[in-house]
Amino acid sequence: MMQQPENKRLVVGITGASGSIYGIRLIETLLDLGYAVHLVISNAGWRVLKEEMDWDVTNRESLLQEKFGHRGGSLIYHPVSDIGASIASGSYLAEGMIIMPCSMGTLSSIANGSSDNLMSRAADVMMKEGRTLILVPRETPLHAIHLENMLKLSRLGVRMIPAMPAFYYKPQSMEDLILFLVGKVLDSLRIPHQLFTRWGEPDERG
Repeated sequence: MMQQPENKRLVVGITGASGSIYGIRLIETLLDLGYAVHLVISNAGWRVLKEEMDWDVTNRESLLQEKFGHRGGSLIYHPVSDIGASIASGSYLAEGMIIMPCSMGTLSSIANGSSDNLMSRAADVMMKEGRTLILVPRETPLHAIHLENMLKLSRLGVRMIPAMPAFYYKPQSMEDLILFLVGKVLDSLRIPHQLFTRWGEPDERG
């Protein structure tokens, strides 16, 4: 079978921060665009999916097939403990990685280079290989350690896209707010989309 081109491979991480719907919508959008999505979900992330999305997470791989199997692209799931997965190596070519939402614990692990699970190791790979790493932190309020870790990573080239939706385009629903954040991530990856109305452009929503 022909391998997926590396510029159509992206790694997506979902952590235990509130806002798992952001990651779900991102995965759906990337699959619809034909990407190969390598998915890592932390143990706390699975707990949040259960609590916020009412997902029965007993059989994780069957659940992911049910939720995403009908879409285009391809979804490759990696357990967070699988430190030997393809995305743990810099020799495996992927365009970048997005952790959406990103907990402060995962952010700290990345900032300090601990690489103690596949999530933080894959992020470390992106940094050492000079590839795109985007974190979508979701926490409030923030204390000094949170801010220092974000500044440290930002100075290393990691892109911070906090879960802060805009209101200038007059969102009509919660879904509009969610898709705005997904769209901002896609903008950072230079992936064309029409998920929200840009400033200065006509509102074409029905």
